[in-house]
Amino acid sequence: MGNAELRAIHVHPVKALRGFSPREALVEPWGLAGDRRWVLIDDGGKVVTQREHPRLALAAAELLPGGGVRLSAPGRDPLTVAVPEPVTTVAMEIFGTKVDAVPARDAAHTWCSDYLGLGVRLVHMDDPATRRSVDPDYALPGETVSFADGYPLLLTSEASLDALNSLIAQGDHAAEGPLPMNRFRPNVVVAGTAAWAEDDWSGVVIGEVAFRVAKKCGRCVVTTTDQGTAERGKEPLRTLARHRRIGGKLVFGQNLVPRSTGTIRVGDPVRILA
Repeated sequence: MGNAELRAIHVHPVKALRGFSPREALVEPWGLAGDRRWVLIDDGGKVVTQREHPRLALAAAELLPGGGVRLSAPGRDPLTVAVPEPVTTVAMEIFGTKVDAVPARDAAHTWCSDYLGLGVRLVHMDDPATRRSVDPDYALPGETVSFADGYPLLLTSEASLDALNSLIAQGDHAAEGPLPMNRFRPNVVVAGTAAWAEDDWSGVVIGEVAFRVAKKCGRCVVTTTDQGTAERGKEPLRTLARHRRIGGKLVFGQNLVPRSTGTIRVGDPVRILA
């Protein structure tokens, strides 16, 4: 195949909400600048995602200068939320890990709660260099992450999506396909590689920025959620279960940890480290 290149960049300022697709992004040690620095938590302090509330797919977060966000959703007036001063923190839990976060102002809690019909709070990660470590089973000392599921970046490939969609077309729920890449909510999408080639990568260099491949990405029910309608189906989990069960997980994509910082741009060459 031809030379690999960066085809798309995706940043999700609020975890579980719709993000945006810039032409370039700054890579920080804990992920793309502005990516998943905000998250919703319930009254018990646990993270709230599309796993439990697929309607979050219909809400959007626009990143503002300085790190604030502009929230929008069907039937709601938009709300601008500034980065809160880290005067007080609240204890929260994300996938079994305790993290301290800074609550937004009350108007943000009200806006999000009214949209979901559930009491939630919007919180911000003030210091991603210290607040949350990468899974120690797959981390190097000192590696940290924002409110992403577990790793600073998620990489997917166009060729693997094409292959997956071909498999879906042969299955019991062919009418659900082909699926778009936004089902997988990646940060970086590469083109010009062979299908499933990323399974064997140990690292990649995108433009001038180097990344370590930490582990294959196990997928969850969020991938079955249509990001445009919030409706759920059976795919791609049904097909991944048949063809992409690796180490007990249904796998699509690779989790990355930056080894350097800098700016990546759509069209950048992607160099594979085997």
